[in-house]
Amino acid sequence: MIPASKYFSAGETASVELTEEEEKIAEEIRAIWKGILSNVPKIEDSTDFFKSGAASMDVVRLVEEIKQKCEGLQLENEDVYMATSFQDFIQMVVRRRRGEDREEELVVDHVTKEVNNMTVKMPHQCFINGKFVDAESGKTYDTVNPTDGSVVCKVSYSSVADVDQAVAAAKEAFERGPWGKMNPRDRGRLLYRLADLMEEHQEELATIETLDSGAVYTLALKTHVGMSVQTFRYFAGWCDKIQGTTIPINQARPNNNLTFTKREPLGVCAIVIPWNYPLMMLAWKSAACLAAGNTLVLKPAQVTPLTALKFAELSVKAGIPKGVINIVPGSGGLVGQRMSEHPDIRKLGFTGSTPIGKQIMKSCAVSNLKKVSLELGGKSPLIIFSDCELDKAVRMGMGAVFFNKGENCIAAGRLFVEDSVHDEFVRRVVEEIRKMKIGDPLDRSTDHGPQNHRAHLEKLLEYCEIGKKEGATLVYGGRQVPRPGCFMEPTVFTDVEDHMYIAKEESFGPIMVISKFRDGDVDGVLQRANNTEFGLASGVFTQDISKAMYVSERLEAGTVFINTYNKTDVAAPFGGFKQSGFGKDLGEEALHEYLRTKAVTVEY
Repeated sequence: MIPASKYFSAGETASVELTEEEEKIAEEIRAIWKGILSNVPKIEDSTDFFKSGAASMDVVRLVEEIKQKCEGLQLENEDVYMATSFQDFIQMVVRRRRGEDREEELVVDHVTKEVNNMTVKMPHQCFINGKFVDAESGKTYDTVNPTDGSVVCKVSYSSVADVDQAVAAAKEAFERGPWGKMNPRDRGRLLYRLADLMEEHQEELATIETLDSGAVYTLALKTHVGMSVQTFRYFAGWCDKIQGTTIPINQARPNNNLTFTKREPLGVCAIVIPWNYPLMMLAWKSAACLAAGNTLVLKPAQVTPLTALKFAELSVKAGIPKGVINIVPGSGGLVGQRMSEHPDIRKLGFTGSTPIGKQIMKSCAVSNLKKVSLELGGKSPLIIFSDCELDKAVRMGMGAVFFNKGENCIAAGRLFVEDSVHDEFVRRVVEEIRKMKIGDPLDRSTDHGPQNHRAHLEKLLEYCEIGKKEGATLVYGGRQVPRPGCFMEPTVFTDVEDHMYIAKEESFGPIMVISKFRDGDVDGVLQRANNTEFGLASGVFTQDISKAMYVSERLEAGTVFINTYNKTDVAAPFGGFKQSGFGKDLGEEALHEYLRTKAVTVEY
């Protein structure tokens, strides 16, 4: 027996002795090789199929002849590419017949719940090297349903040792496993299959997301899960389109030269994701990472680990080789810090707060100068001019703040409303808030579910108290809803001045912060909007296209929405300026975060 992770490492594993029957099969295959490689005098053990002149059509012929003449032996074209010498090929065939290279069946100790008119099956252990295993320490922690405060299940609490095992598995899979040798189009095929499986399980995934994060089920279906599926499909299509360029160089005389670039994967990548969109943030980063040919170790947020672990289960069903994807739930201070410091990790992608992002960047630099991309905090300005379509501005403005309970990285952290429409805008917003249904996120008519976890709810309530003490006017909300769970009223503050805490700091909750600006003062409101260290997103509502373009060019943010908000797409790059971080998720640019460019010069 040999480990499957070592299976494709020619010359590194002990050869198996062939039985008499297997010797006969080997001679039959030798005759097939001889028929194809007619230019070779004798098929030796060292004879290489492709170095002897075989082409892709010969691969098909070889597979089909073996299928026809060696009863019961089913090979794939890829098997030929992975074992090119006759000796390696025969060893592969023998092991295949004996079943030695067969992947072990995945064993999952599911936690099952009857909820949302279905049986939900949730893995709860670490996922390392293709298996669900307990943390080495045996420690677990409770993941809690914010709707009622009940414990969903106990989850393995990863240690530094678990991270090291996961990184070792990812390194082995990248350097010696089939993933690194796989044709990019075949890699894309596996990612398409993974997307299909996610779609097949979308109701279960959305239900788990609702249980674990408090996401409204209908939103979880459309965005948390729906956009995750779209993201994997989008990047699956990129797998065989990653290419370099040819470059004319000056140092060409007296000989001829050809310089070209290659785009190569980095190796083992680490990904650390937040708790507001647990599955979607996983998809945004890991789909690009895998499409580029890397392997990954991912840490989900400690309070929302369950959809990441379900994703790991689906990845096995999709045929992703073991070691390519590893999931280690646990604390950021322990697991995330070890990822930042690990010498075998070549890239770390992080979404979270700016202070933690700074610490990660420092650790990545000190350890091995690993590549970093950071999507950090925001205080996104939304400017509403009096010449806007007010009904739309009210509707979109509310979505800009209250979407996903305000737990949204690009949420409009501060609305600047022109004086002449300010009072009417506020009146309409409050009128619409009164119509919102706050309650069970599994109820299809619910508009607003619970905040993600208790500590966050308490932070939001404290945020509101600071706003009131500083002199802002609390127009609506600001309180916990009197029911079990982590429910908070949608909240509106007006008369917010630029020096106030709530004008500067991100709430990450359902709190609308409104400031007034003088009619016609375009440059003045721009200056106020840009007077922040954050630059993730921004928005402007006006029917004057010249004004809209003028403002969009001067807003210092990675994303600008004009007469809309929250309209992200898998094909459009997403990332911030200033202390909102650097690097992009989504779109072609996201691939660049997980690739390195090599320049090659040939003289001839």
